[in-house]
Amino acid sequence: MKKLLSYLLSPIYILFFVLVLLIFHPIQMVCRLLGGYQLRKKSVDVLNYLLVYGLYIMGCKIRFKGFENLPKDRPFIIVSNHQSLMDIPPIVIGFRKHHPKFVSKIELGKGIPSISYNLRHGGSALIDRKNPRQSIAEIMKLGKHIEKEKYCASIFPEGTRSKTGKVKRFQHAGIASLLKYSPSAVLVPFVIDGNRELMKKGNFPLTFGTRLTYTVLPTIDPKGRNAEELTQEIESMIKRELGQ
Repeated sequence: MKKLLSYLLSPIYILFFVLVLLIFHPIQMVCRLLGGYQLRKKSVDVLNYLLVYGLYIMGCKIRFKGFENLPKDRPFIIVSNHQSLMDIPPIVIGFRKHHPKFVSKIELGKGIPSISYNLRHGGSALIDRKNPRQSIAEIMKLGKHIEKEKYCASIFPEGTRSKTGKVKRFQHAGIASLLKYSPSAVLVPFVIDGNRELMKKGNFPLTFGTRLTYTVLPTIDPKGRNAEELTQEIESMIKRELGQ
């Protein structure tokens, strides 16, 4: 029955997903024109809320944990595992009060309705992995931005998403660069659990009845500590939460 429901309901959610992206692309543009950053951000929050909770169509059980413990009045860096293309919406929703920005590959800045527009105009860092100088400049700009505005930045130190759900080795360079340009920032480990199961067969079919849990772990103050050591610690924390 679960397999049958996966095949029957996946087209409905996928159609819903595509329509939301198409509808909110011009909405973002109009909001940016009329109300600037703040109004456009509200439209992005609604967009991502629909993408996340639209998964009720697939019988998903969605839970956010630990968000009441987020730091206040200072910037922070979300360090997360990466399971699927669906990792971004829960970050936008869970951390919406802190204006999350992303470190993303430059290719995502074009061609995807709503998502590419948000990455280009929302203050995220679009990095060209083949161009270290450009990447450093983008991350430097992002670090300075969250430091000034007391926002948060999100980074996936695995680089690319895990195809198996097993956490890959975390790289510390991006975290080190953000900390360099946002010296008052703390680190917030964030665990994404279930997104890989949801998309274990790719984009179709999605898995009916998946439990999706998004957990904020205890904040880490990086002051006086080595970025590589901090990265390894966060990797271990996330693996432990996932039972790996």
